[in-house]
Amino acid sequence: GVGPSDASPDEGVVEDLPLIDEKAVEQLTEGLISHYLPDLQRSKSALQELTQNQVVLLETLEQEISKFKECNSILDINALFSEAKQYHNKLVNIRNEMMMLHEKTSKLKVSGINT
Repeated sequence: GVGPSDASPDEGVVEDLPLIDEKAVEQLTEGLISHYLPDLQRSKSALQELTQNQVVLLETLEQEISKFKECNSILDINALFSEAKQYHNKLVNIRNEMMMLHEKTSKLKVSGINT
């Protein structure tokens, strides 16, 4: 004989399910959608606005970064000019020393010839 243990666990389940009313499913679906859809649409528009604001913020940041880069390059140029000025002053001092040494050696030569 066939004992209770031989029966499949799924056997008889399909028969136990009531018939699904298509109209009820449609109405439940519409009710569910109408309940959640407004909130989802508000969330969507809020996210779109947030994304647009982020784009504007990113563009503004890029402009500020480029301004800082320009400032840095100007500072670099100013440093270069001040360095060039220092080297120019050194060269002027060296030239003056060389002229002074030239005068001294010329005087020494002249005094050496006269003696």
